[in-house]
Amino acid sequence: MSIEPAAYDALQALFIGFAFAGLLASAFELFTTQRADFRLLQAGGLVAVASVPVVVFSAPFLILRNTVRGRRIEGRPFIFVMLASMIASLWSMASGRVVLDLLHILGGA
Repeated sequence: MSIEPAAYDALQALFIGFAFAGLLASAFELFTTQRADFRLLQAGGLVAVASVPVVVFSAPFLILRNTVRGRRIEGRPFIFVMLASMIASLWSMASGRVVLDLLHILGGA
């Protein structure tokens, strides 16, 4: 069984995107003792501008965390969870591709 190179690249970007999102959100929570959330953008001023990269790259983790909590606490329908997971996966693939490209540039490859 072999896998197409394009499919391998897509899976690699997906996994790296989710891993980096979780790492970034957890590091943010560790260093600021504040939970990473989309509400960081509503703070206004310099805080909102500084939190844009954090929210953009940790968004797949934030979407899934909020979706799982919403399903458990509010009993949201399964279709909502499925759609949110698809959005988080696509976002993860895009941000993972950016992270992989940056790693290639930094590595000189």
